Amino acid sequence: MWYTFGMKKVCFVTQGCRLNQSETASLEQSFRGEGYHLVKEYHDADIAVVNTCTVTENGDKDTKRLVKQLVGANQAIRIALIGCQSQVHKDALLRLKNVQWVIGNAEKMNTHHIIAQTEDLADPVIKTKKIERNSFTIERSSVDSHHTRANIKIQDGCDFYCSFCVIPFARGPARSRVYEDIIRECIDLGNAGHQEIVITGINVGTYEYEGKTLLDVVTGISAIDTIKRIRISSIEPTTISKELIMMMNSNSKLCRYLHIPIQSGSNMMLKAMARKYSISEFRQFIDWVYETVPDICIGTDVIVGFPGETKAYFDETVANLMTMPIHYMHVFSYSDRKFARSTRRDGRVSPEDIAKRSKVLRALSNQKKQTFYNRFQGKQVAVLFESKKKGLWSGLTDNYIRVFYQSDDDLKNKFVSILYMG
Repeated sequence: MWYTFGMKKVCFVTQGCRLNQSETASLEQSFRGEGYHLVKEYHDADIAVVNTCTVTENGDKDTKRLVKQLVGANQAIRIALIGCQSQVHKDALLRLKNVQWVIGNAEKMNTHHIIAQTEDLADPVIKTKKIERNSFTIERSSVDSHHTRANIKIQDGCDFYCSFCVIPFARGPARSRVYEDIIRECIDLGNAGHQEIVITGINVGTYEYEGKTLLDVVTGISAIDTIKRIRISSIEPTTISKELIMMMNSNSKLCRYLHIPIQSGSNMMLKAMARKYSISEFRQFIDWVYETVPDICIGTDVIVGFPGETKAYFDETVANLMTMPIHYMHVFSYSDRKFARSTRRDGRVSPEDIAKRSKVLRALSNQKKQTFYNRFQGKQVAVLFESKKKGLWSGLTDNYIRVFYQSDDDLKNKFVSILYMG
């Protein structure tokens, strides 16, 4: 529900990853607690809070376009740019029109307090201090009024320093959330009606708090009666324990689903990227997962056009992805990122070649996804339905099959067992 009355009205825009979505949902609750009212439309808002992304060059460009749209819709709007771009690009962001607050990741979750305390200041407010390696709690639960599934943040930051990545600089060192605070929020989310929880973070597999690991987090959330499904978002291959994989067979709440970034299918490129595995190690693990968990869906990320990626290296990637039990791919065009070591590499790939190679991988992804979906035609599947568009309800199975179903009943946030017909 959107509240449109009152004196101070705030709209939110979330760019990028699930972690940002989780943080925005928490901040929405925090702003309500400060007495602000949430609105959906830019032209109705006094303040716009934009949770930014800087993983790719497109994320940076999207923010500039968005600021223009905000100001175009509402000349008086004041803008708070928070998160990753603010942490590493504050000077550029301050030059954008109507930007009043630039708040980095160290103080992002205090945005509601910062704005409430500085609304009357004429000069821009800048909060981009260094991010410390400390465990953390989150003030408000990420009850999400816009989505059926709720994202739960358990971890932040990364120590891996892949050569293409700005995230360790934008998000800081790896740190974990207090275990009891995670369970407290999941209870809140379940009580608010969320039946599926998506565990998220920057590098969730590295979660560690007072001896507890990701396995303990899954076990703890599983004990909450109102939570029916637990899904793990993107997770690095070298951080996945065999015990977690085995749990997918023994714990009916844990989704048979993994999104494991490979980034390249060439050993030479993986070495240049400073990834922590070889292709043979990745393949061996993926094959074992596929054999161990019946009907699991495995997705991945691939970067196209990393400096030095020749046609031969790209062909290796295609061949490996074609023959691995991977069911879909998110394909990203390489772009230079501030602080990333890859910016110093030779062997630039032309935009034309990046576009052609990306098209090849996206076609392969579509083909592999359809092949995976076809395996379930004529079988009963359990679907958590989310929304209805053009007369069809849309929802997901635990193994990430998108299902469309015609019904006059209200299926929102309901589990339904149906015969899947593709």
